[in-house]
Amino acid sequence: MSETISVELTPEQREMLLRGLRFVASASRLECRVPTTESEAERKAELAEVEGLVARLHQAPAHGRPASV
Repeated sequence: MSETISVELTPEQREMLLRGLRFVASASRLECRVPTTESEAERKAELAEVEGLVARLHQAPAHGRPASV
């Protein structure tokens, strides 16, 4: 990811975004796929990307500087 976007979120908006990311992660884990090495690698990459976004949102201060996503 070479391009970033900065957004300012209220605590409620931040929590809503985190809930949405948890939903996306759950959907990826539960999605029925043909069990191949490639599909498992794809699923792991998707989950890692979601986990990275969650971590960035948790690192950003609740007030002050906007989170870069």
